[in-house]
Amino acid sequence: MARIIGGIGTSHVPTIGLAYDKGRQTDPAWKPLFDGYKPVAEWLAQKKPDVLLMFYNDHANSFFFDCYPTFALGVSPTHEFADEGAGPRPLPSIAGHPGLATHLVDSLVNEEFDLTVFQERPLDHGINSPLGLMWPHEGGWPGALVPFEINVLQYPLPTARRCLKLGHAIRRAIESYPEDLSVVVVGTGGLSHQVHGERSGFNDEDWDMTFLDLIVNDPDKLADMKHADYVRRGGAEGVEVIMWLAMRGALGDKIQEKHRNYYLATSTAMGVTIYETVDSTQESAIATPEHAA
Repeated sequence: MARIIGGIGTSHVPTIGLAYDKGRQTDPAWKPLFDGYKPVAEWLAQKKPDVLLMFYNDHANSFFFDCYPTFALGVSPTHEFADEGAGPRPLPSIAGHPGLATHLVDSLVNEEFDLTVFQERPLDHGINSPLGLMWPHEGGWPGALVPFEINVLQYPLPTARRCLKLGHAIRRAIESYPEDLSVVVVGTGGLSHQVHGERSGFNDEDWDMTFLDLIVNDPDKLADMKHADYVRRGGAEGVEVIMWLAMRGALGDKIQEKHRNYYLATSTAMGVTIYETVDSTQESAIATPEHAA
């Protein structure tokens, strides 16, 4: 049977990928960010998941405002990465997992989540910006990818509660898949930022820390928040952190944060985290993680 072995929350800022491609990992301005992804890469190397299921939003590269789906799931045997105007990034295409993906489609539709199903649509920085920092890819990727697009661009957006429920349904679907697979779920987006209007350049570090604490300890409180609450606290584009709630819902009731890195050097607060599910025998032994600045 398939099983979820952990989760990752990560920003997907496009400049992360650009800096990576230019080899700026040790530049003083970028080193704190890239160093924060090293424990994530090490954790994935240790866990060796067969599949990453990534919640992301397409930035009008493969889906457009004339027809932008609320939820869309990719079922292709191979996924390529989008040319977002400056040429394609030097990343190899990545295998999909049509078996798991089509099983998710069937399960989610039967749980009344109406999905768009896509093939052969390239994936933009919503996925590829953090993916290259987490998984080695010279000569090919170590596992498969199931991309799950969530609309956080064109209103009306799915509610935060709907995203949390989506995660619950995905957990049930994965656990009912008969093949022996290990899966890591990844929520992307954020953290606080706004890139337009009167508040362009807005950030709120206090809100970011509150969000990162609540995603572990009280996701229902986050699910009760309205979109306007997210925009007010985290900026207009900061609302995209509702995609982390889909990841959180897939992890079960109790989780432990194993790693957190937070870096605010540009207009977007950038974070990356690792989560593992906690069973009843582990609860008394949970240690507080070391948070990187």
